[in-house]
Amino acid sequence: MRTPFQPAGARRAPYRDPVRVPALPVSPAPRLLRTYGARRPRGVLLLLHGGTDVSRVPASRWGPSTLRMLPVAAAAAWSDRGRRRVAVVRLVNALQGWNGAEQSPVRDARWALAQLRRRWPDVPIAVVGHSMGGRAALHVAGEDSVALVVGLAPWVTPVETPSMLAGQRVVLLHGTDDTITSPAASADLVRRARGVAGSAVLVRLPGQGHTLLGHGDAAGRLAAAVAMTVLTGNATAPGRHAGVLARALRAELPVIEA
Repeated sequence: MRTPFQPAGARRAPYRDPVRVPALPVSPAPRLLRTYGARRPRGVLLLLHGGTDVSRVPASRWGPSTLRMLPVAAAAAWSDRGRRRVAVVRLVNALQGWNGAEQSPVRDARWALAQLRRRWPDVPIAVVGHSMGGRAALHVAGEDSVALVVGLAPWVTPVETPSMLAGQRVVLLHGTDDTITSPAASADLVRRARGVAGSAVLVRLPGQGHTLLGHGDAAGRLAAAVAMTVLTGNATAPGRHAGVLARALRAELPVIEA
């Protein structure tokens, strides 16, 4: 039987699925993951993960760079020993890349700091970042409420200058065997920042590579101990690094050996 609009003798066209209109892409956005902490903390620890030079791929909370910061969060929680004096928050960037002049992780870190200041006004914030996250941490050193910047194997380039660290307390940790980011660049930045930053020190970790996960993540635990000491006034350094913690906080020398 032909339809009213089908000419006589015409064949019925085969059925076709309706055209599927692809969904419009959603721009990725940064996210904050509250890992541990008090509702009314005395301080906040913000953790920034690493990434790559150029990438528009959205960052994942399950990516290796993001998960690298979990042991640091755990070390801070252990140091607090259930006293709920701090809040530990991890930032998941919108994108995996630094992306040149766009500086995507810096934009995300500034957004995260604004969220934390809105949630907990007048509470000091320690920023700890690994690799690209360490570079982003240097860029937000002058932001309101930031009381400390710690870089784990930070990606330091000529763009990062001592002026951005003015008046800030800065601790960098770098493995001597790192082939991804430059321990020499970290040492040079610290030396040039002396007298500009409030304090600046590099803790050099012999034999460690870029992840700094050797010796049970002693570097991450040391970074957490530095942050907890600044935020709460006391913390416990991992094992033999108790002396390193004290020297890093005194910052009498630009470079110390762990």
